[in-house]
Amino acid sequence: MSEFGNCRHCAAPLTLEFADLGATPVSNDYLDDSQVKGGETFYPLRAFVCQTCRLVQLQDFVASEDMFRDDYAYFSSFSNTWLAHAEDYATRMTDRFNLGADAKVVEIASNDGYLLQYFKGVGIPVLGIEPCKSVADAAITDKDVPTEVLFFGVETAKRLAAEGHSADLMPANNVLAHVPDINDFVGGFRELLKLEGVATFEFPHLLQQITHNQFDTIYHEHFSYLSLLAVERILKVNGMRVFDTENLTTHGGSLRVFACRADASYAETEALAATRAAEADFGLDDDKVYSDFADQVRQTKHSLLSLLMDLKGKGKRIVGYGAPAKGNTLLNFCGIGRDILDFTVDRSPHKQDRYLPGTRLPIHAPEAIFEAKPDYVLILPWNLKDEIKDQMAGISDWGGQFVVPIPEAKVL
Repeated sequence: MSEFGNCRHCAAPLTLEFADLGATPVSNDYLDDSQVKGGETFYPLRAFVCQTCRLVQLQDFVASEDMFRDDYAYFSSFSNTWLAHAEDYATRMTDRFNLGADAKVVEIASNDGYLLQYFKGVGIPVLGIEPCKSVADAAITDKDVPTEVLFFGVETAKRLAAEGHSADLMPANNVLAHVPDINDFVGGFRELLKLEGVATFEFPHLLQQITHNQFDTIYHEHFSYLSLLAVERILKVNGMRVFDTENLTTHGGSLRVFACRADASYAETEALAATRAAEADFGLDDDKVYSDFADQVRQTKHSLLSLLMDLKGKGKRIVGYGAPAKGNTLLNFCGIGRDILDFTVDRSPHKQDRYLPGTRLPIHAPEAIFEAKPDYVLILPWNLKDEIKDQMAGISDWGGQFVVPIPEAKVL
């Protein structure tokens, strides 16, 4: 065993550091009024890259069952941008793979039914697999999307296949990074897919994360940080292969990977070759690009603090917009608390009237910004900045302005 552990995919020792963000609480552990009076557990937040398979991953400290609990507070349906993305996906996949009433779509990490509702709406049978009861209940109750509350892996997949749930399409959006046993998880897709079935994996693309200084996407709920290079190696070991990719704008630059069983008939596309080439040209199979990222992280922190402290020094009032997990990494690593931000707001009622982990910033409904009339609003879910600017355009009435922290701190 290496001093820092071994790779969760190939078991090689981990020695090359990618980022050290100090110690933070679990990013989705929002606090209520009783909890905010007590203590919190902080865990080291340190990422390494495997020099054998190139999977970037966190040093293990927190078990998945301690993070994705029944009261998990992330509900996908509170972002209009994400819902539009999901509806577009459903329409395009239905057409591309000729899905109809005789097909089956099984989504892994189906959250509150944000995606499957669109397949169900056109008569395609669906099943959601979601380990967090709070969001699964919302899918069942609010959207009538059949959902099983469980963690996915090989044994789960075998049971579902035996029960008649073999899938023509298996979407898995922003979940591959969340699984501690990545081989068992990916192996489950091979078991549940039909012979010509397709799995799609969406994840923030490591190439974009490095290019645009997106260190705040590192948090304990994300065990891995993914490139096509690493994902292809993981899929191959588990009896699957990639045949196509798409570059997406979501989450600051994501990659959608189309995969099938190793013996399926799908031919590789030019887009796949282009993505492979882009990663190779960037140097994702070499050490230097990973070791250089640590310097980028420090520079991004310093520029954000410099901007905010300059504004505070001029007597300006600043509040936050959003309570995303990435925002908690950013605030805790940069040491931004109530001395800089008065509060933050969020559209999700599941977060309102609670407090951010670590910083203890109170979370209000968005209307609080129009009552407080701050000079600046720091957009924490910077990947949704255009949607938020439209929603909060009224701050211009009193001369309010927006600030974004990533890829560089600036006033919009």
